[in-house]
Formats: sequence, structure tokens, C-alpha cells
Amino acid sequence: MGVQESAPLDVERIREDFPILEREFDGNRLVYLDNAATTQTPNQVIDAISDYYRATNANVHRGIHHLSQEASIAYEEAHDNVARFVGASGEREEMVFTKNTTEAENLVAYAWGLNELKEGDEVVLTQMEHHASLVTWQQIAKRTGAEVKYIGITEEGELDMEHARELIGEDTRMVSVVHVSNALGTINPVEELADLAHADDSLIFVDGAQAVPNRPVDVEAIDADFYAFSGHKMAGPTGIGCLYGKKEILEEMEPFLYGGEMIRKVTFEDSTWNDLPWKFEAGTPLIAQGIALDRAIEYLEDVGMDRIRAHEEWLTEYAIDRFEEFDDIDLYGPRDPEKRGGLVGFNLDGVHAHDLASIMNDHAVAIRAGDHCTQPLHDELGTAASARASFYLYNTREEVDRLIDAIDDARQLFA
Repeated sequence: MGVQESAPLDVERIREDFPILEREFDGNRLVYLDNAATTQTPNQVIDAISDYYRATNANVHRGIHHLSQEASIAYEEAHDNVARFVGASGEREEMVFTKNTTEAENLVAYAWGLNELKEGDEVVLTQMEHHASLVTWQQIAKRTGAEVKYIGITEEGELDMEHARELIGEDTRMVSVVHVSNALGTINPVEELADLAHADDSLIFVDGAQAVPNRPVDVEAIDADFYAFSGHKMAGPTGIGCLYGKKEILEEMEPFLYGGEMIRKVTFEDSTWNDLPWKFEAGTPLIAQGIALDRAIEYLEDVGMDRIRAHEEWLTEYAIDRFEEFDDIDLYGPRDPEKRGGLVGFNLDGVHAHDLASIMNDHAVAIRAGDHCTQPLHDELGTAASARASFYLYNTREEVDRLIDAIDDARQLFA
């Protein structure tokens, strides 16, 4: 591959917004390449959290005083803006705030799955699913008598779409698929999977945790029935996730949690439910986190999602080129950067991934090591663990070189 020389983004300018990137360990400047787990947070988002607590802190929808009104407006507008960001024309009614992608998956599994699935029904997943999807539907299937089936992967680490067409059929009720694999980096054809699901009157849930942060996403163009993602992977705060759901489906679903805020009328005999999305947001919601996520989205849009995607491809292509200089490194997932997200899973011959990550840490290079919440996938790959370097809008080609130099140190140490 030929690698473009100039970065698509003004990274040095962007890095000024992320104070944590100035940290040093033993004289080495931090190289943060663990973005698939959690991205760093810009000053603008940090300020949004601080400003909320300094000037607007109050519970929403429960007071007529100024602070409550201001907080309510900001929190409701955050729903609208997040919905717009992923192409949901239904705005706040189709955007539920959760703690994270995992809770969003559980919300659908419990509120829809427990009520709709029965013996003889099938839930179709992929072999590259995160445990948030795999474990959740596995356990719901056990409770309902449904069967879980798995779409296989090719030797190149892509989804076997011929197998998908065989599995998704008249008994399928739900297809749950990761948009971008957090272990392989593979970008899955979610639009085609949605077409297959809907052709057999099935629903589709898309885990977009690794997609929304770094590429334009349009849930209506995908025709996803549900789409989930997390704020902490897209320059936002921890503790906030998002579930998009088609309005007509959310209206038919029972609540996942019960209590205050999600109710309309309560008597000693029965209760009725609030309007969407509040029906699914029981108790005091994630007010500061939701408002800060809104600011993170504004930040990303100011940079430009198309440019962030281009920068990701630029870094990934360079990283793969550097890795392929060595015959003792095993790479996982597609080689074409246009078919993968901005992460590279790999192993160094003779060095366990955890040992490799420890040596990286000695060089102030932060990567992830383990099964990345994809144990069954790693079984398929024939390895207990892998190392993972993942990139974001503030990473540079020089940081990739730092990674390669640290790997060489591990190579020499274990020679």
C-alpha cells in the first residue's frame, strides 16, 4: 500500500484540546492507543460538565424553578441533537439515554426479547460479537427457549455473508450484529444484514460502539430497528450510552426499569407509562453526562466526521504497512483500511499479549491486551488473547512509530 504523507486533520491543533495527552511517564510522552476502549476527553466537554454543576445543577422534569427548567431544556435538547447526529428523524422520541451500549443491549433484550421470543424462535448473531451482545442474547434465549445461531467469519476476518443468508430465515426474530468489530476492526455490511432480517420479518439490532465515534452513521439509511453506542468512545464522558429505536417499536415495548420519571399515572392498583423516551429512563437520569455528550458531538461535528474517518484510514493504513515489515507479527482482520475501523489486533510470536502490553507501558505506550470481551472469537482465531492498538482523531503517524519501536524492544527482550 502507498501511504498518503499528509494527515487529513490538523492533529497538533486538535491535541491542544486534550490536556491528558501532555502527560509523561519516566520522561516519555504518553502515546494513547487504547481508544477502542475509551477515548480521551477535550477541554470543551470537561467544561460542559463543570459548567452544568457550577450553574445549572438540578433535577429535570420535576421542578418549576429556573435551574430545573434550564437543566430540563438542555437535557431534552441533548436527546434531539444526538438523534440528529445519527440520522434519526424522530429525534428525542427515538433516542433513549442509557449507561452504555451494554445497558442498551440489555434494555432491548429484556423489554422486547423476554416478551416476544418463544421456543422455536431464533436469534442470529455473529462470531465477532462483543460479550454485551453475545452473553445477553444467550441468556435471554435460555429463558425463552429460543435458539442462538452465529454467522461465521472468513479467513480474512470478514463476515461470511453466504452463511448469513443461510442462517437468517423464517424462524429468525432478531439479528444482533456489531457494526465494527472491536477485535478485528472489520466493518460489517449492516445495510445488507438489515435487508436480510426484514425480508423475513425479523428485527435488527446494531452495536455501533466502534462505528459512531469515527464515521458518519445514518440509522435510517441502515434501516436499523435498534442502534446503540457509548459516549466514552466518542470524546464524551463515561456513564452515558444511547439507544436509537424506531418509534413504533419502542411504543409497543414494555419498560425495562420501573420507578419515578417513567410513569404517567400511578395508583395503588396500577400504573401507566410516560411518553418516549422517558418511558425507558427511570429515576434521576444521566443529566450531566447527556449534556456533556451533546457537547462532544458538537466538537466532533466541528472537526468533521468525514475527515475523522479519513484520518482513521490514514493511520490504519500506515500502521498495517509498518506491521507488515515484520514476519513475526500476526495481524487479525482485513488488510484493506477501507474495510476496517481504526484499530489493529495483533500478536508478536513468542510473547503473550499481556507481556507485550506491559512492555508497551514501560515505553508510555498505552494499548489493550486480552480477549477484548470476545472470548469465542479468540477461540476461533486459535489464540487466548491479542494485543490491540486503536486510533482516534488526535493520534499521529509518529505515535505509530513509537509503538513499532516498543514492539521491537519486546522482540529483543524475549529473543
